[in-house]
Amino acid sequence: MLVFFYRSIALIVSLAMFLAISGCSVYMAAKQPNAKKISLFQSGTPRNLLLGEFGPPIVSEDRDGKTIEIFKFTQGYSTGVKTGRVIFHSVADVVTLGLWEVVGMPTETVFSGSEMAFQVSYDDDNNVDEVIILKKK
Repeated sequence: MLVFFYRSIALIVSLAMFLAISGCSVYMAAKQPNAKKISLFQSGTPRNLLLGEFGPPIVSEDRDGKTIEIFKFTQGYSTGVKTGRVIFHSVADVVTLGLWEVVGMPTETVFSGSEMAFQVSYDDDNNVDEVIILKKK
């Protein structure tokens, strides 16, 4: 009876450890940043569309009567790509009994989106006049 008790405890602890370890790469893949529409960074795009897609700029100033803004963000992944990664990590976790996390977590850390920055100037109608790419991976 005592052996059964110890085996049950060992099984419960093992299952708890498995559940705690597995799923980290799944969670990381699901929480990756979403893809942004960088095609909006072109002449003629209204300022409101940029603000709606990328949020407030990190810098906004007037130079020689023109508004200059700098947008910085992390370019992420489409919903389809994120879903595929979540499914792959989930299956790999189950098949390898959680050992996939040794590979999956560093992979998700490396593929966590690309930092991007754009400088934008506007015309008198608040439409994009000029775009300068400051950082694009």
